[in-house]
Amino acid sequence: MNSIADGSVIIQSTAESVPSTPSWFGEVALMAAYLRKHGILTKISEQVRFARRRFGHYEVIDFVAVLFGDAISGEHSLEAFYERLQPFAVVFTALFERDRLPSRSALSRFLAALTPEPVEALRTLFLKDLLQRRPDCEQQPCGLTDRTGKLWKVFDIDGTR
Repeated sequence: MNSIADGSVIIQSTAESVPSTPSWFGEVALMAAYLRKHGILTKISEQVRFARRRFGHYEVIDFVAVLFGDAISGEHSLEAFYERLQPFAVVFTALFERDRLPSRSALSRFLAALTPEPVEALRTLFLKDLLQRRPDCEQQPCGLTDRTGKLWKVFDIDGTR
């Protein structure tokens, strides 16, 4: 009987349970790196203020990071997001230059007390960043060029180029 097994491959197993990295974690890492590279995390920390009661040592950026992560994850509930994130909480918060993940109850208190002013400050900050990075389609073609040189305009579901 012939074997095609490669003798250099060694498979080891253990009874210890090790959680797998969530499939959406890479997308969160990319987004956090983009926000960090363009100084948006710093701007959120410096420019978005919220008169808060009993949020302890958390800042607005801590809650924004959780909300970004939850939105990207596609988990069916915030509870499911927290459960899936828990083994990787330290790494997740480090992506956003933070040192601890707000508890679900702290997030709930934050959302319940949220006023329109910090929401507007975040919206203004993101809009300003979007307009600064907007591609100039008059100067350079925007879209996809096929192998024949024909330019195709591509639109996402939300209507952006």
